[in-house]
Amino acid sequence: MKNGLTVFPAIFTYDGKYYNVDFIDLKGCSTFGDSIQNAYLMAQDAMGLYLDGLTNFPKPTLTFSNITLQKNQFISFVSIDMDEYRKKTNNKAIKKTLTIPSWLNTLAEKNNINFSQVLQEALKEKLGVD
Repeated sequence: MKNGLTVFPAIFTYDGKYYNVDFIDLKGCSTFGDSIQNAYLMAQDAMGLYLDGLTNFPKPTLTFSNITLQKNQFISFVSIDMDEYRKKTNNKAIKKTLTIPSWLNTLAEKNNINFSQVLQEALKEKLGVD
């Protein structure tokens, strides 16, 4: 399923410590951050997670004349490339062929090492991701 760049408006509310984010058209989709930048990044992730489970996206609100904002609130459009989001978060297993020395293979098998798990952990550590 391809969706490309997707944009939805969200209400950002500063509570004195955090920026809370609530999407106008994505009911129940909300998050927060300790800065505007962090809140925006968290909003992208929350929106991606919310939309990833949908087959048809709702239409985004484009006029805000019926929305009353408080003095500590503002509306911002949050965008995400859903195709890139899905690539980044896809946990589908793929098969990789690799080569290791025979002695290392024998020792690992004797110690019941899960090769896939070790490779995943090593790659995450090497790439600095969790």
